[in-house]
Amino acid sequence: MALLTQHGKEKVVTPLLASTIGCQVVQVTGFDTDRLGTFTRDIPRSGTQIEAAREKARIGMGLANLPLGLASEGSFGPDPFTGMFSLNVEMIVWIDDTLGIEVVGVASGKTNFSHLLTANWEQAETFARATGFPEHGLVVRPRHDDDPRIRKGIADWETLRVTFRWACGEANNGCAFLETDVRAHMNPMRMEIIAQATRDLARKLCTPCPACNTPGFQIVERVPGLPCEDCGAPTREARADIHRCVRCGHQVTAERPEKAAPAGRCDWCNP
Repeated sequence: MALLTQHGKEKVVTPLLASTIGCQVVQVTGFDTDRLGTFTRDIPRSGTQIEAAREKARIGMGLANLPLGLASEGSFGPDPFTGMFSLNVEMIVWIDDTLGIEVVGVASGKTNFSHLLTANWEQAETFARATGFPEHGLVVRPRHDDDPRIRKGIADWETLRVTFRWACGEANNGCAFLETDVRAHMNPMRMEIIAQATRDLARKLCTPCPACNTPGFQIVERVPGLPCEDCGAPTREARADIHRCVRCGHQVTAERPEKAAPAGRCDWCNP
């Protein structure tokens, strides 16, 4: 498999796929993946997260002249359920042109995606420690979050102090804008989510279609309607999962083992 990356993702992807499915991953270089978009907003990403992952995989396959490729893409934002913490969603796409299939591994989890605008070094130091610095890298720029003068990959205290003074001196408001560096090689929390997405991909690839034996037989839809344990009314909780083949389209509906949903999940008992 061709893996296009310049941020160290091969360190988690390669051993996981080798141990689970016996796959040999070939790291591909020679293309600046930042051209497809950066988390620091200096280069916007065009298209969706999965489209960006597909494009990376295709570029890697072309450079390596291989019919098999994979690539990952991450996204960051507020937790969609409570909005109380930052969430990292990772997708890793597997493209096999010999079989004509695409399989996607997905994982998500809490992350340290945050920022601070300050002219005070003590506040900057407190922020850095709270985000896990120096194990987790930081990005610094003057004035505000979109200033084009940017320093990335800061991973030691002396460099942070020097860069902080530089940013404050360059800014007309005297402030430095600090944010977590969420590139994979600078962010161990993100690396763990990438590892989880890779395990999800491997699990799907180890599940063959019962009709054509193609890897990637997976859940594509959840069927709601699990009855409430109290009143028996159908709830929004899943009662079954629909599995489908990525190649022939063979589909199976599998009932879940749960027989009833908690009353707290019922729109009638807990409106």
